[in-house]
Amino acid sequence: MGCVHGKCCSRYPSSSNEDSGEFESNDPYSFQRKHLQLTERSLECVPVPSHDFRLEYSVHSQRGYYPDSLDKQNQDSYCIKTQLQGNPNIHFFGVFDGHGQFGTQCSNFVKDRVVEILADDPALLDDPVKAYNLAFLATNSELHNQAEIDDSMSGTTAITVLVVGHTLFVANVGDSRAIIAVKDGNRVVAEDLSRDQTPFRKDEYERVRLCGARVLSVDQVEGIKDPDIQTWGDEESEGGDPPRLWVQNGMYPGTAFTRSVGDRTAERIGVVADPEVSVVDLTPNHLFFVVASDGVFEFLSSQAVVNMAAKYTDPRDACAAIAGESYKLWLEHENRTDDITIIIVHIRGLNSAAGAIDGSSGMNSRTASRKGKGTSDISTATGSDVYRSVRSNLSDLQSCQYHISMNRSPAIIVPSPTCERPLEVLVNRMRVSSAVNWQQKLLVPHLQYSFTNR
Repeated sequence: MGCVHGKCCSRYPSSSNEDSGEFESNDPYSFQRKHLQLTERSLECVPVPSHDFRLEYSVHSQRGYYPDSLDKQNQDSYCIKTQLQGNPNIHFFGVFDGHGQFGTQCSNFVKDRVVEILADDPALLDDPVKAYNLAFLATNSELHNQAEIDDSMSGTTAITVLVVGHTLFVANVGDSRAIIAVKDGNRVVAEDLSRDQTPFRKDEYERVRLCGARVLSVDQVEGIKDPDIQTWGDEESEGGDPPRLWVQNGMYPGTAFTRSVGDRTAERIGVVADPEVSVVDLTPNHLFFVVASDGVFEFLSSQAVVNMAAKYTDPRDACAAIAGESYKLWLEHENRTDDITIIIVHIRGLNSAAGAIDGSSGMNSRTASRKGKGTSDISTATGSDVYRSVRSNLSDLQSCQYHISMNRSPAIIVPSPTCERPLEVLVNRMRVSSAVNWQQKLLVPHLQYSFTNR
């Protein structure tokens, strides 16, 4: 989910081929084939010598399909930095989902600055949780002060994983997500490493209400539903018309998330850049983790993503398969797709010495307990007692890079549809028309919104 003024807004920078006379197809599948971006074609590998295992990873990012803005930029960005502070045991993986007119600039700025601030923090290993909080808050302040980026109605969500030895520190701001695959007997179980920060969460709902936010769905704002009913279903049942945040006497900003970096206007009603940080000690039963924008999880559950990824030994193939399935599901439910970015990191060679196993699922005692989407408890901890071995091993190991294997599965490309789009697409198109007529009556006429955005 995003903000009302965000990903479907027509106010985007023009692409370089706008004046070239090049014809863009209105068929979303030919559009996907043309603009498919395998942004990291090689399989990367980096060792973690303090605990004698390695990480093999790949990333895939592709722009969304917007029939009214075929030249719209991919507002997702990602950052992978290995050996932070020259330490071969510290690695960073992050996905940033921009929104609004300057969403691309916001996501690119934030993905660079967060990791730079972490890398420059001499106390990173003493307290990674504190370092994470300082990095996000400092980045948010710097973004506000960027003269060339107007973040008053633009910003980015962020989901990041900092690997420190055999421990994962997962910092989340917004509604993108990180998950981990856990071997449990003959099953592979998905465990959420982050909690989506949206008004569906009671704690986040109450927090932004105390800050002065009105929480209403678009149907409530339009008068179709009773605005006094302040209860909603879950994200699976009400994802098409989620509760959003509005100022008391205006029809903006309309964010469907409760935390982000940027969004200066939304800060007045409680949208903050403070990350929630979860801590997980890896065990041999942890197989891989996934870091992805909400374009992946809009129609795929965490378990569905893990099930698909577990079918492939090569993370490049898993990334392509999940992105392809996400794209297909978007078009089955709507007449557009979101930008899609996914990082998959396999954990190779971790032995039992990495940490004590607690229970059949292999979850360590420091792992946050999980109760399903949006209901997890988050555990936090400082790192002063954990990283003596990480500090002591600063050998000159370099990350290794694998060439493309000839035994890989074919890249996954979504097949052309064989039937008409479902009724939901026609309903959504009718909603677009209704929203366009309605938005002309907004109290803030200089702001244009599109209400089919998630």
